[in-house]
Amino acid sequence: MKFKSLLIIALAAVVPAMACAKKPKKAEPVVEAAPVVAEPEEEPTITEECVMNVSLFHESVKNKQYADAYGPWWDVYTTCPNANKSIYSDGAKIVEALFNATNDPAEKERLAKLAIELQDKRIRYFGTDAKYPKPYILGEKGLAYLDFYGDTKLSEARECLRQSVEGMGANSKIMVLVKLVDVSYALYKQDPDKLGEQFLADYELASNALAEQAGNTANKNAEIAAKQKDYVDNIFAISGAADCSKLDEIYAAAVKDNLNNLDMLQKIVKLYKRVRCTESDVYFAACEAAHKLQPTDESAAGCASMAAKKGDYEQAIAYYDQAIKLAMVEDEMEDVADYQYNAAVYNFLNLKRYAEARRYALASIATLNGLGQTKGQGRCYIIIGMAYASTQLYGNDAKGQILNKTVYWAAVDKFKKAKQIDPSVEATANEYINTYSKFFPTKEERFDLPNEFNGSTYTVGGWINETTTIR
Repeated sequence: MKFKSLLIIALAAVVPAMACAKKPKKAEPVVEAAPVVAEPEEEPTITEECVMNVSLFHESVKNKQYADAYGPWWDVYTTCPNANKSIYSDGAKIVEALFNATNDPAEKERLAKLAIELQDKRIRYFGTDAKYPKPYILGEKGLAYLDFYGDTKLSEARECLRQSVEGMGANSKIMVLVKLVDVSYALYKQDPDKLGEQFLADYELASNALAEQAGNTANKNAEIAAKQKDYVDNIFAISGAADCSKLDEIYAAAVKDNLNNLDMLQKIVKLYKRVRCTESDVYFAACEAAHKLQPTDESAAGCASMAAKKGDYEQAIAYYDQAIKLAMVEDEMEDVADYQYNAAVYNFLNLKRYAEARRYALASIATLNGLGQTKGQGRCYIIIGMAYASTQLYGNDAKGQILNKTVYWAAVDKFKKAKQIDPSVEATANEYINTYSKFFPTKEERFDLPNEFNGSTYTVGGWINETTTIR
């Protein structure tokens, strides 16, 4: 044993010197095809020769002398594949370099098979590695299928990539996430009728992982993840799978078959919401079923849309009240602002409850203020202005008819506020300003009511109760 230890120490000292003493690089020779070696049944023994060969091929790979590296690497790979993880990280580089260097079809085929076998063997001997476990290696295998076989083994590549992302989640390699969507999209185009649901599921899985990476401020690759998230979203948008009728074809049966499967229902609800297919009966059915099992803000909002479609606006607002509370619990404040605005619209447009419309609109404005966002506030001020303009506060006698026109001053104030705080609504706001300014009380009408219009301001009464400028 003492002699064996001394020999290993001596080898460790000699190998670096051997590597440094290599002659200048020559043209890389053609590598002969090696015979396939049967996998040993027992755990291979790591010999002194293995230790030396690991150092030899690793040094050659560092110097990009891949043909030189192949011999000692192959010896280790076939006799002691459990010796070191570098057998697989370096081996992948060696095989790829030799594959790209040869034009021999038979040799390319051998190396392509070897590239896949290499990942399988890595799983066998190092699949429990803490940093690079089996799911990670499956991602490498999926990428190897694409690198060495192109589009001829897409199904095999997709299966490996999918399993990798399922196992690694938000810790997946960005390239694995992107390629999963690319491959799944390519398969979907080959058979849209059968593979639509598969493509949507793969997109959701990869998109969610990229979103999590992009939102992680501690992730050094967050910016790259965000860009790739935009890329896969664009793939999804142009795929045609995002068409609402197409989604209905794919998911109608899935909803019926999963009425008690909360996880599946919630995924369907989120997908429909993401692609803005929230007027679909399939979406409504998924929302209603999910809401019965476990209410969420998304399921409540879906039920609100369903109730509104049926003309039950009271129930729709009740569902939005639920959605607001549930979203607040989850601190999804942008969604809260949307729900509040939607409730304002139903109150104004469908129920003619103008004071309630203003209450919800002001709540939405306050929510957006808390987020430091001005976009979205303009639409709320327009709803308030429209509610004012739709109100008759006074009687129908001559005096009342004049005083009723004062609501247009208050309405125009809100339209001006809308475009001032949120330029995205400027065109709409200007249209309303031009329309309702024509109905202001005239000078002659104000002259007939000197007690009411005796200064530069006027307080519009009733539920509006706002002071405005006389003009």
